[in-house]
Amino acid sequence: MEIPPQFHVSETPGWLVNHRINSALPGYLVVSSRSFTNDLSELSAEALGELGPLLAKAQTALGTMLGAKRVYIGRYGHTPGYPIHFHIIPVYDWVESLFWQDERYRLLQTFAEGTGETLTDGAELTFFIWREFCERAEPPPIQGPSLNETIELLREAMRA
Repeated sequence: MEIPPQFHVSETPGWLVNHRINSALPGYLVVSSRSFTNDLSELSAEALGELGPLLAKAQTALGTMLGAKRVYIGRYGHTPGYPIHFHIIPVYDWVESLFWQDERYRLLQTFAEGTGETLTDGAELTFFIWREFCERAEPPPIQGPSLNETIELLREAMRA
C-alpha cells in the first residue's frame, strides 16, 4: 500500500514513518519496513540498527512536541503483502479522560479510586483509541494541533 506523501513524517534507508492514514488521533504514527518481510530476523543489520533509534526519536517527539503522557509502541498484524510495521500511539491526558468517561471502562476506574493507580495496562486504552479515533465515522473532537499541524511538528522534530 502506497502511503500518500502528505502523511510522511520521516524516513531512513530501511524505514518509513508516517501518520496513520485512518486515524483522527494527532500523532498516531506507523513505522513500516521498506523490506517486504513480516519477520524481524529477515531484515538487514542496517535496518535493525535504525529501528531502535527511530522508535526512540518518535517517542521523544510525541512527548516533547505534543505533550503525550504515554507512548505505546507495538507490532500488530500479519496480513500478507504488508511489511513488518510498528504502531506508535500517543496517549494524551484528554484521551485518557475520554477513556475514563466511557461507560465500558467505569468499573476499572471505580476500582482505582483512592489508590492513585489506574487498573488498565494499556490494552483497553489501545482498543479504545482504535475504536474511537480509527474506526468511528465521527471521532471525538481533538485537543491541540490539527492532524496537518501535528505532521508538520513531527517532521521538524524527527529531522533534528
